[in-house]
Amino acid sequence: MKFLEYTPLERLNDFLSRVNFGERTIKGCLEAYSCKHTGTDKKLSLSLEHEILDYLGKSSDTDSSSPAEYLLSRSSRKTLIYLVLTLYHLYPDYDFSLVKAHQFFTEESWDSFKQIFETYMLEASKEWIEANGGNSLLEALFKALDEVVRLSECDIYSYNPDCDVDPFLEKGSIWSFNFFFYNRKLKRVVSFRFCCISNLMADGFLDDLCYEDDGEIFDGMDM
Repeated sequence: MKFLEYTPLERLNDFLSRVNFGERTIKGCLEAYSCKHTGTDKKLSLSLEHEILDYLGKSSDTDSSSPAEYLLSRSSRKTLIYLVLTLYHLYPDYDFSLVKAHQFFTEESWDSFKQIFETYMLEASKEWIEANGGNSLLEALFKALDEVVRLSECDIYSYNPDCDVDPFLEKGSIWSFNFFFYNRKLKRVVSFRFCCISNLMADGFLDDLCYEDDGEIFDGMDM
């Protein structure tokens, strides 16, 4: 996988790097990658393929909607491998367990993505219009994504791991979303992570407050 630089994404990243609302901050990041294997990708890709096949060999689930049934398709396995490789490039020090990871990829539509974006990024969108005028943040995002991966040809996936194994979560995270826009023809994928962070938690303010409160409890006691 090779990181690709695109000016439209950089403009959005500059804005989404830190949209501060006092007690909380909304952050977002878009990264584009070519699906062409580089470095250790081939070895990791082969390892992931073997793990999937091993999982399929042990699975007895024949439900047409099950992950096992989905992964019987070579094309589906290839897509999953590209998405997992993208995760490894985003977080090279994190170990993604494939056996669990395949359960977290869900195909989405632009409408479902749009609904989530407009709900959770409403305040950030208002800030965007105040700072840039013209098109909305969603329209700017659509245009940038369309330029990089041609949205009409894209499959959209979300990544929803358990909270205790989520590499995207930061200290003080209130909510977090992770999407992948994958163009099979272009062999290109764009990751989009956006989240909301409590500034009080992130700065350790609440931890300090709790510590001070505990101290007051013992002030009048003989120790």
